[in-house]
Amino acid sequence: MDLKTLIRDIPDFPKPGILFRDITTLLADSAGLRYTIDTMTEQCSHLEPDYVAGIESRGFMFGMPLAHNLGVGFVPIRKPGKLPAAVHSAEYELEYGTDRLEVHQDAFKPNSRVLIIDDLIATGGTAAATAKLVEQTACELAGFGFVVELTALEGRRKLPNAPIISLIQY
Repeated sequence: MDLKTLIRDIPDFPKPGILFRDITTLLADSAGLRYTIDTMTEQCSHLEPDYVAGIESRGFMFGMPLAHNLGVGFVPIRKPGKLPAAVHSAEYELEYGTDRLEVHQDAFKPNSRVLIIDDLIATGGTAAATAKLVEQTACELAGFGFVVELTALEGRRKLPNAPIISLIQY
């Protein structure tokens, strides 16, 4: 299945000069969504994770069914102030300023293998910050999985040395 046909291009969003890759049309297509989850499951199973960590919020949409299919736990990686217990946090760069991601300190059993999932990798900042969170929990990074990769932004270069799976490249 050609997943690119299910992703809508929206020019000049969120600002002029940006071509936004809108996955809502993929999410709405039942066959495309099933294919995406099944393909991600197939391509990630050899990484043998103990947990899938989904990055807020679109990483939740793909991470939860992937964790289910792999028979492993799911852990949400959240924006600041969303988690009720003690957290680890990691800061990352934005175009203007910084932001932060958090995970519960006890989210993973020690020495577990963690697979990081998000819908898209662009500059790599959020995925790299999530890898730092995994490191803070004394767990092993099993790899990364993305539905879409914007290759011109070279987000892979920011990521630590681990397997990287992306289903669609632009």
